[in-house]
Amino acid sequence: MFAPRVEADSYPPVAAPALSAPYLLGRNDCHVTLSIGISVFPSDGNDSQALLKAADAAMYRAKELGRNNYQYYLPSMNVHTVERLELESDLSRALERGEFLLYYQPKVEVATGLITGVEALLRWKHPVRGLVQPMDFIPLAEETGLIVPIGEWVLATACARIKAWQDQGLTRLEIAVNLSARQFADSMLLPKLTQIIHSSGLAPSSLELEITESVVMSHGEGAVAVLGKLKSIGVRIAIDDFGTGYSSLAYLKCFPIDTIKVDRSFIRDIPGDSGDMKIMRAIIAMAHGLRLKVVAEGVETADQLTFLRAQRCDAVQGYFLYRPLPEDEVADVLKLNRLAGFATAQVERHLAL
Repeated sequence: MFAPRVEADSYPPVAAPALSAPYLLGRNDCHVTLSIGISVFPSDGNDSQALLKAADAAMYRAKELGRNNYQYYLPSMNVHTVERLELESDLSRALERGEFLLYYQPKVEVATGLITGVEALLRWKHPVRGLVQPMDFIPLAEETGLIVPIGEWVLATACARIKAWQDQGLTRLEIAVNLSARQFADSMLLPKLTQIIHSSGLAPSSLELEITESVVMSHGEGAVAVLGKLKSIGVRIAIDDFGTGYSSLAYLKCFPIDTIKVDRSFIRDIPGDSGDMKIMRAIIAMAHGLRLKVVAEGVETADQLTFLRAQRCDAVQGYFLYRPLPEDEVADVLKLNRLAGFATAQVERHLAL
């Protein structure tokens, strides 16, 4: 975008009412956000090609800063653009070079304190940058479409790994894998997923697919059909980051889901925030009324765990219990968990007698 430069205090708002207001598409409310890059003649370029290049660099900077904002071009942005292109190039070859690996974060059953599942989390071991965190490359993978083949690798690797652990005696263990927006919209998702499960030998019920609330809501009634097809092959469905999107309780009761994962933003200030405590009580009661399980994310203190146990939350994840662990470390944790589970079963059997 080309525009005369104006003083900072007179910038027009990006989210103009005509664009930021929700609009109706079919029966669904949709929302639009803007990421705008602005270049100025002649300081940023003497011809249209130079100005477009500068505006493009500014636009990417706007996206990096969280989207839904605008940025004027600065020469320093060329550095960001070069870094992004290098990262994109490396990312496109990371899969074939075997640079991806999975970490696993245990999910703990509140009633027993035992690990009943793990969530597979993607990491990138870059040959120069070292371990790259998801927030630094997942958005780029989404934007470029590379997330689809990467997501297939995650599914195949996670299913094979959990089946191996089950064969070692961890029969109750389940695996949760995140589905990206592009994967959810992929028309080939169902046959690909079916093939992956068949090849691994894993029982479909041992796999839980996590889809964010915003992705599901953005597909409206179409999401019901996609989720129904996924459920038809026997996998479990969880709504991730629950409470952060443009949710509708009317839709929630129609979705063929098994679990809601409450976003960490509702857990963080418990027990100090009475409002968050009331929200959690309501969410848990509502979910149980709909025969759904509730998983609380981001549990970091004993007080939070005590509160969630009192509210009969089904399971929790968080640094207070376990951080995401590499495969070898989580294997040791799971072995200890299996022994604890055996001991618990023996005690329960004795009490029953």
